[in-house]
Amino acid sequence: MADKQPKAANIFDVARLAGVSHQTVSRVINGMPNVRPATRERVEKAIAQLRYSPSPAARALVTRRTRTIGLITPSVSAHGPTSITMHFTMAARAARYSVDSISTAPDDPAAVRAAVEALLRQRVDAIVMVVADSSVLELVHGLDLTVPLVAAASSPRRSPHLVSIDQYRGARAAVRHLAELGHERIVHLAGPASGPDATERLRGWRDELSAHRLEAPDPYFGDWSAESGYRIGRNLELGSSGAVFVANDQMAIGVMSALRERGLSIPEDVSIVGFDDIPEAGYLYPPLTTVRQDFDALGRMMLQKVLVTLEEHQELSEDTPLPTELVVRRSTRAVDVR
Repeated sequence: MADKQPKAANIFDVARLAGVSHQTVSRVINGMPNVRPATRERVEKAIAQLRYSPSPAARALVTRRTRTIGLITPSVSAHGPTSITMHFTMAARAARYSVDSISTAPDDPAAVRAAVEALLRQRVDAIVMVVADSSVLELVHGLDLTVPLVAAASSPRRSPHLVSIDQYRGARAAVRHLAELGHERIVHLAGPASGPDATERLRGWRDELSAHRLEAPDPYFGDWSAESGYRIGRNLELGSSGAVFVANDQMAIGVMSALRERGLSIPEDVSIVGFDDIPEAGYLYPPLTTVRQDFDALGRMMLQKVLVTLEEHQELSEDTPLPTELVVRRSTRAVDVR
């Protein structure tokens, strides 16, 4: 006959060994104040001796919290949304929160609303979203939830619930770099017209061209993929002192391939600037000048907003968008003056 497994310790066993009430044990486990240091030490020693591990359900009964954050992400493979998701999840786990993720179509507000309702039924402590479409951003502005809500989304319309990286100023820096190199025709390959990031980069491109008194050609619109960059790059109208500001690095890769097939050299015939600074950007031929975004900082900023509400019980305030950095490599050069 097999030996019986020893019974797992429960909160009452810990309380008996430490000589305290089970409510005191609960306060220690959940990091609550008003526990004397000597009492806390006794309880912690008892927990270690008994190898007690409180269940999430037990924690939730005491604190009415599950230490779980719901995360809604767009079902796209673009570098930005996937990087934000990864860094937020890492930050949450470092803070001892679990993350329940639901992926939805990027442009389906009804699906996003259903995901919100599903997460609320699971009693998450907060909901975080990565927004990739303006229709979903409008939904976010209209939500009134019983738990904290934080969204990563670019918008000229500020909100305490939004965090972002400054796409507008990043785009202006990219275009300013090209204009200062002497390029007089700076074409823009934008992302999807309904994308908040794409909209802000498009706005920055237009405003910086205006600041240099340069004409804004009709922009081209891709879908963030290298394939769309390649397809559009085959027909780009560049002019004799042309340059291309591409709304993300993946489309820039496609543009570079198409321009080479057309017999054009980069940067001798055309300068190219991307956006994102994907890990491969510095290893392309030539290495790509691009705009770097700090997704790690954005992920931590999203979590900090959640914690301000959950653990510090403070109202959220508006945050300044995080800055970008122009990384100059060899895909851009000054125009020859002849």
